[in-house]
Amino acid sequence: MTAPKSLWLPSSERIVESHLYSFLKHLGRDTSDPVQAAGLLYEWSIREPRDFWRECLSFCNLLGNFPADDPILLEGARFQDAKWFPQSSLNFAENLLAPRENRDAIVFWGEDQIKRHLSHQELREMVSGCQRALSDRGVIPGDRIAAVLPNLPESIVAMLAATSLGAVWTSCSPDFGVPGLLDRLSQVEPKVLFCCDGYYYKGNPLPILEKIEELVKQIPSVRHVVVCPYIGIDKKLNLSCEVQDFEEFTGKREVKISFQKFPFSHPLYILYSSGTTGKPKCIVHSAGGTLLEHKKELLLHTDVKPSDTLFYHTTCGWMMWNWLVSGLSTGAKLALYDGAPFHLDGRILFKYAEEEKISIFGTSAKFLSALEKSEVRPREEFQLNSLRTVLSTGSPLSPESFDFVYRDIKSDVCLSSIAGGTDIVGCFGLGNPLLPVYRGELQCRSLGYDVQTFDDTGEAVTETQGELVCAKPFPSMPVGFWNDSDGARYQGAYFERFPNIWHHGDFVTLTERGGLIFHGRSDSTLNPGGIRIGTSEIYRQVEQIHSVEESVVVGQEWEDDVRVVLFVKLRQGHLTDELKSEICTRIRNNTSPFHVPKVILQVEDIPRTRSGKISEIAVREAIHGRPLKNTEALVNPESLEEYRKLSSLTLARR
Repeated sequence: MTAPKSLWLPSSERIVESHLYSFLKHLGRDTSDPVQAAGLLYEWSIREPRDFWRECLSFCNLLGNFPADDPILLEGARFQDAKWFPQSSLNFAENLLAPRENRDAIVFWGEDQIKRHLSHQELREMVSGCQRALSDRGVIPGDRIAAVLPNLPESIVAMLAATSLGAVWTSCSPDFGVPGLLDRLSQVEPKVLFCCDGYYYKGNPLPILEKIEELVKQIPSVRHVVVCPYIGIDKKLNLSCEVQDFEEFTGKREVKISFQKFPFSHPLYILYSSGTTGKPKCIVHSAGGTLLEHKKELLLHTDVKPSDTLFYHTTCGWMMWNWLVSGLSTGAKLALYDGAPFHLDGRILFKYAEEEKISIFGTSAKFLSALEKSEVRPREEFQLNSLRTVLSTGSPLSPESFDFVYRDIKSDVCLSSIAGGTDIVGCFGLGNPLLPVYRGELQCRSLGYDVQTFDDTGEAVTETQGELVCAKPFPSMPVGFWNDSDGARYQGAYFERFPNIWHHGDFVTLTERGGLIFHGRSDSTLNPGGIRIGTSEIYRQVEQIHSVEESVVVGQEWEDDVRVVLFVKLRQGHLTDELKSEICTRIRNNTSPFHVPKVILQVEDIPRTRSGKISEIAVREAIHGRPLKNTEALVNPESLEEYRKLSSLTLARR
């Protein structure tokens, strides 16, 4: 089979200046053929995991105590019993706050309302004051420190201060309602809560202090509330616990910070599953595993350098925030943004990229697809000379979106579609500065992760769709779930499908080049007539129709089988027979007759999770008249009412 033409090839200069090339030299590898060298490096990394992770630790320059005789990996009877670097210790915050020349560490934009710059010295001073304040209030290792904050510099300051003391950090986006916040934070019982007075969205200030008041009254573990003024609301919280303004709380600042070392496996973060099928799982990640994985991804796969300005559009409730913040450990400047990505008609993020000289620009597949339909052409409107890498995650990036990036954003960028999840606070599929970019593909598997695709019988397959699995333990797997003392929920989440093999729940094709094509979540895979279909194959076709703004496709139980039902949100107007025919014809001609929806209906809105992902599960449950256990996981739960009505009216008669 002839290999497809690449969309981008790294220049010789870019290859030899990359961290990955330096890593190969560090290992004494032959670099005359970079593509072959990258493939051989991956095979070695999964064949000899102890050697790989030892060398990775050294190259990534983690600060801590790492004895030469540390066995690196102690494997247990079960996959999840593996222990990484059992004799080593470190402090996560110390690695992100390593002394650097006094230049900007962080730049922040709150839409077009607020702009701030923070130097490395200012960052250390703020963390120092916050660390002292937390310590004075009795915060000790293992305590939970929570936040309901936008993506502010203060969010990073509070996290670094908390984790420097060995406390466990957990954060949620301020757009959550009280039930959604309670579902998460009440499970982990935080001692201190950082919050804001509100946030901006589409130019509008949205106050949240009344919500915070209601929340804290229902979580008795909270003893201290720290409020970060952001939108300028003059309101006092009526609470029995201590309440202070952030500036008042941190008090006098100084550069000196103390860093106690903790075990490699010491809890660092609690992240939350989406929770669309019940209360969110509280996923506990370790300090060492998170830091080592993030530095590997940032340095070797993303090629982040101290001269870079690193941006990812994310909230504090998505794991990409945790990933972005680890960028401080590389010496790069972080670009934070809070607000609507389509503020200023979709131009705000590229205005930001131009003015702040962003070199690595991270966003979602949905944003790129919507941007193309909005007819904004960044290449024509903005000077993006500094931009060298574009990252995309959140859902599969369609081949057409690859075309859009190279045609209408910038032709000479490494476009890295990446994929992993909250469960591993990292990625299974990533970019690679040595490899070509192919249309619709993730460039490579993550170094050190034995990523395979399995069929339903548990046999490994290639070049055909299968379940994404990881066959060997890896450092960033969770250390456990909160309040799961016997590990039963952890076991059930990842190891029930294939015994002692991590099952991630994505439907994927592993290409002959070692790349990955993601087809969507396997729990939303369609099975009409027993034929397995990834939903992304349908979305790819529908998204090319200009009149369709977005869509969601699900399988409906029907006459002892499953039929494909497509819901479309139109840019304007009504769904006509002609448009239905156009949709069906395009899907049939470009996929197969099995992909063609049996029913197409127009809806006003598409339900999505707070990380921006379309919730196919919510739609599927709604059209079957089944209750959704946690609507607070959705940013727009009211949209489901339309689907429930359709299930009892239109769908039932079709």
